[in-house]
Amino acid sequence: MDDEPLAVKRLVRLLGATGKVTVVGFSSDPEAAIAEIAELRPEVLFLDIEMPGLTGFDVLQRLSGEPLVVFTTAYDQYALQAFAVNSVDYLLKPVEPAGLDRALAKLGRTLGGQEAAPDLQKIIAALTKPAAYPARLPSRTGERVEFVDLARVTHFYGEDKLTFAATAAKDFVVDHSIAELEGKLDPARWFRIHRSTLVQLDYVQELHGWIGNRLLIRLKDEKKTELQVARERVAELKAKLGL
Repeated sequence: MDDEPLAVKRLVRLLGATGKVTVVGFSSDPEAAIAEIAELRPEVLFLDIEMPGLTGFDVLQRLSGEPLVVFTTAYDQYALQAFAVNSVDYLLKPVEPAGLDRALAKLGRTLGGQEAAPDLQKIIAALTKPAAYPARLPSRTGERVEFVDLARVTHFYGEDKLTFAATAAKDFVVDHSIAELEGKLDPARWFRIHRSTLVQLDYVQELHGWIGNRLLIRLKDEKKTELQVARERVAELKAKLGL
């Protein structure tokens, strides 16, 4: 189950191509999926973690049984915690065939009794434990290092092969790429609106429709900064903002 229909279809296609499993159902709606799981009673769930409305953990807690679970998500900050409790497996999106084969092999051993099935409640407890997110990042200028409080950063942007942290005072160069920052920072507070832009959601003041079903966001900073939201990120951003 995944909130992104294209991701669901891709995973179903990859599973079918293995010839090792039978897909009995799939959904991009968490509420509908709970009822379908109760009816179909699958042995294994491929389950996203970050979804609008209900998280993957919410779904698991509402199930009467405890199927084996392979977590699929775009956020890698849960990975070490997942492996620490010996979860069935944990796949980062986009799911690749090699990772899927590894997960299916592990599932086969578990279902065959060669490996003990994981304690689902321990997995949920470990993965929902608050992650230690950084409160500041270093900015280096020659031999000088200045620490930038993330609470002051409205957004990060990439330009000329550098990454900048934008604040009211000035823009600081940081060592991390936008992709690295996306995995490093709290996903409840930060959202990647474009391949080169990561925004702190607390600073989003306004949304404006734009050409091609895209959006412009206006930040609540002194410059009233306007940033473009990629078309494929619009729906998730609206969900993050409760729209």
